[in-house]
Amino acid sequence: MLIKNARIVTRDDEFIGVVRIEKGRIAEVARGTTSVHDAEDWQGDYLLPGFVEVHTDNLEKHLAPRPGVMWNVEAAVVIHDAQVAAAGITTVFDSLAIGSRADAGLRGSEIHRKAVSALDRLAEHDLLRADHYLHLRCEVGTADVIELFDEFGNHRLLQLASVMDHTPGQRQWQDPAKWRQYQERNGKWSDEKMEAALVELSDLQTRYAHEHRRCIVERCKALGISVASHDDTLVEHVEEAVRDGIQISEFPTTMAAARAARAHGLATVMGAPNVVRGGSHSGNVSALELANEGLLDVLSSDYVPSSLMMAVFQLVRDAGWSLPRAIATVSSAPAQAAGLEDRGAIEVGLRADIVRVRLCKALPVPHATYVSGRRAA
Repeated sequence: MLIKNARIVTRDDEFIGVVRIEKGRIAEVARGTTSVHDAEDWQGDYLLPGFVEVHTDNLEKHLAPRPGVMWNVEAAVVIHDAQVAAAGITTVFDSLAIGSRADAGLRGSEIHRKAVSALDRLAEHDLLRADHYLHLRCEVGTADVIELFDEFGNHRLLQLASVMDHTPGQRQWQDPAKWRQYQERNGKWSDEKMEAALVELSDLQTRYAHEHRRCIVERCKALGISVASHDDTLVEHVEEAVRDGIQISEFPTTMAAARAARAHGLATVMGAPNVVRGGSHSGNVSALELANEGLLDVLSSDYVPSSLMMAVFQLVRDAGWSLPRAIATVSSAPAQAAGLEDRGAIEVGLRADIVRVRLCKALPVPHATYVSGRRAA
């Protein structure tokens, strides 16, 4: 495959040029054009590296599209895969939350086991568009999180785990009233139900959180799996992550935590919807504020796959970033954080994971996605 007249975005530059792909790898990147008659003319459209998505709940949304509704697992995986590929995502870490809590929705249920089996079967038959890995989101303040981790711990797709504690009163849910508001999206709670839930969750945290966090981190180190700390709020949370050998701070909720993460060399992951919306849906620190302070390293689509494409161009408009710098947050930086060294940039020798993008006024529209040089969407 030979592409000409593409606006190529590399790690540190953008220019009109030519890209040649051979055997699923980038074989040549050059400025200018070519006279080869069968080269594919991209007519000035952007040629970007395929996006690397390290944390998305999108698969779980398709597995359970409504409270109490469990969808056909294979169908859920297929449409999730198609959706991320159409959004320019060529590598996706499917996030599965484990650890059973009354308020937690899908956490280590039988449907997760079926979903992982479906990923295996569909990949075996070459029916997936994107390259899929697993990200286990481990709710440490639960009784069964270690048992569930061990069930998936040796799976070939597991590349990333995060240690989470969503107990109301700290981290993301410092204000229990906001936690209640979130829980009530599917129906009002009585004050008695609220009080009982707070007591139960606090008790679970006291009994399990510290020990289970330690066990998860130790298991990940033994397995060579990258680990992220989740919803760091205090400087002490970041310092705990550093002591644990963690190198990723996922969704810090305050400027203080983000500054501490940078000081200690942790990669900071923020949600692309936070950028697009101009702020956090739960009242935490704005991703654009972190970008303006130089504290943003990686973007995750979190719950909207298409938000990655929108957010990188918004960083250019609203934070004054160069396009190569913004694109790095969804390509080379997440690839590096997850230990994937064969992708994430338009460079000779790397996988030909690329996205063709055309601007419609200010809206970037993914026009075509290629995974290892093969058209995926």
